[in-house]
Amino acid sequence: MDIAKAKRQFLEHLEIERGRSVKTIENYERYLDRFFNFSRVRVVSAITEEQVREFRLYLNRQPGAKYGQRAEAMKRRTQNYYLIALRAFLKFLRKRGVEAISPERIELAKVPERSLDLISPDELTRLLAAPDTKSLLGKRDRAILELLFSTGLRISELCNLGIADVDLTRDEFAVRGKGDKIRVVFITPPAREALKEYLQMRKDHDDALFVRYGRKAHLGSEARITPRTVQRLLKGYAAVAGITRKVTPHVIRHSFATDLLSNGADLRSVQALLGHAHIGTTQVYTHVTDAHLRAVHQKYHSRTKRK
Repeated sequence: MDIAKAKRQFLEHLEIERGRSVKTIENYERYLDRFFNFSRVRVVSAITEEQVREFRLYLNRQPGAKYGQRAEAMKRRTQNYYLIALRAFLKFLRKRGVEAISPERIELAKVPERSLDLISPDELTRLLAAPDTKSLLGKRDRAILELLFSTGLRISELCNLGIADVDLTRDEFAVRGKGDKIRVVFITPPAREALKEYLQMRKDHDDALFVRYGRKAHLGSEARITPRTVQRLLKGYAAVAGITRKVTPHVIRHSFATDLLSNGADLRSVQALLGHAHIGTTQVYTHVTDAHLRAVHQKYHSRTKRK
């Protein structure tokens, strides 16, 4: 089977049978195209382990993030995204009975345990208070920040919300997350009030919960806010709040999880609230909620007891 036909069928499989988002499908296509362009294969049976090995060496020598004038090598975690896409493609071919190398022959690179980008409770408080709520734009942004911290929503989940999705007479609503899975999230009183004030001030009739404003708001097919807009506004409000570290929607999601755990929530409940498929994904947060261990150590270790 030729590569173009196999790739098209694989991407259609992701969209129709697996229910993957448009963004996920675009990423898979980009990862696969980079391998196909590198290896110059035209049929799937021509893919070899040697080509995969050379591709891994190629990725390992590519530049990654830039810090001023210095560019680091592509991170192992990023390299793995390409390998995961290729492995999924090969698994699809095997299920279809198409001759190709075994997906099990592709091993992922070992990566260090993921560190969390966190802001302190005081920084979070300043961030939530940063928008000027005298304007409609400020009310929208306050509602976005409060809702992110109230629910732990992913940025895509937030941007996809419609007005009809959120019933302010209740303190909960359902959201469709990764893999088309539905979970329930909960609204805190500050988030509910911020949303109510924002919606009362709106004059448009768009179905989206959050819409764009400003000079470029008319560009594009719809008024719905974009992930890029949310990322920019968070960066701006972090500066207003005097936060020097990078603040992203995922940082707010981290704050949501660690706030729950540090106040006594169990890991399984936080997993459900975040919409994680595997408990191992949620366990990364336990490393920042073990402050009580210091007290245990000081209380019970024989060498720390005061005389």
